[in-house]
Amino acid sequence: MEEPEKDAERQKETATQVLHILSEYGWYILFCSIAIYFLMQRINGMLQSRSHKRTQASEAQLEPSLILRRQEAMDAARYRMQQELDAQAAKYREKQKEIEEEKRREKIEAWENMQEGKSSRKRTSPHPESEFTTTSTAKPKSEKKPLRAGFNPLTGDGGGSCSWRPGRRGPSSGA
Repeated sequence: MEEPEKDAERQKETATQVLHILSEYGWYILFCSIAIYFLMQRINGMLQSRSHKRTQASEAQLEPSLILRRQEAMDAARYRMQQELDAQAAKYREKQKEIEEEKRREKIEAWENMQEGKSSRKRTSPHPESEFTTTSTAKPKSEKKPLRAGFNPLTGDGGGSCSWRPGRRGPSSGA
């Protein structure tokens, strides 16, 4: 009968020891186990990527036709992208030529108007409403004098009597 009692007593002792360890170091154990879990996940991902690369390399070594197909697909994609880029460049060049031609026409028209004695002023907007606006309806700029003559805030010159000076150092002399 002493055997089962000793076993029960040992179990109680180990249970109290485990509870004591958990109460003392429980948070440390928890954080360490979380860190180990994340490290294992990262290592597992790295190992899987390496094995995937190795299998791709071994497949490529076994099948040269696979390499050839990949290269052909890449070349075809590059060719398509180059064709698109060339088409965009051609459109851009055409637009630039049209803009230059329009500017040239405007210059010729302005020159012809000047030769005929008409106004040489260019029209800034092609809208017909802008033809009705003239300089007589525009407000003339009022000539304002500067706020402070000779004042430069960066140098402090010309500030007049409104200059700030720091207070005296030391304790205040109050009576």
